[in-house]
Amino acid sequence: MHMRVKDRVAIITGSGRGIGAATAIRLAEEGAKVTVTDVEQSTCEETAAEIRKAGGEAIAIPCDITKRQSVEEMVQTTVDTFGRLDILVNNAGITRDNLVHKMTDDDWDAVMNVHLKGSFYAVQAAQRHMVEQRYGKIVNFSSTSALGNRGQLNYATAKAGLQGFTKTLAIELGKFNINVNAVAPGFIETEMTKATADRMGIDFEELKKAAAQRSPLGRTGKPLDIANAVLFLVSEESSFITGQVLYVRGGV
Repeated sequence: MHMRVKDRVAIITGSGRGIGAATAIRLAEEGAKVTVTDVEQSTCEETAAEIRKAGGEAIAIPCDITKRQSVEEMVQTTVDTFGRLDILVNNAGITRDNLVHKMTDDDWDAVMNVHLKGSFYAVQAAQRHMVEQRYGKIVNFSSTSALGNRGQLNYATAKAGLQGFTKTLAIELGKFNINVNAVAPGFIETEMTKATADRMGIDFEELKKAAAQRSPLGRTGKPLDIANAVLFLVSEESSFITGQVLYVRGGV
């Protein structure tokens, strides 16, 4: 089997569950040594254990992405353990949905801090190692919500912000042979979208059905659909692609 990221060292933030976990597992299957990092120790351990059970290499490091020291220690532990750092996937995210007139300062700040400040801290710590070795792949997570989504003023703003963040990093880091791209998922079946259904007071199966009907492909996305897109963007196959936003949303 062709191992597309053999012996590359990867950090995937928010990889305790959902899309992050699927991405960590997928990269490990293709030969990467993975740092699983999330805010909760237990979920990190679960994903890392799954990777190890399948014969892969992984360490679990709990980390609050909104705290600079926590992020820098997580990156340093990764380098100390595996000897280098090649791939950073900024997947960690939260939602605090509300209409504009109901949105609180906390709703706004929490979402901005995780998506924007967290990605900034992770990139700043990771790029030092990537610049030194003249090699790196960074994938940030935007979203279809960046194009506007009712009840998600904070989330849509943060996800649009990450597109500008991605394009600027691509310009700054390109000369060091570092590719920086973003994926923008559409409706993907995860705990996060299930929580959205609960908040809206509708059955998750109904929400999935409605999303599938809107898609030209007639189905909803699975975490693996996103993981495969990330795998392409961190592999050698995409070495001439940088500063791009790849919408993975079944055509809608």
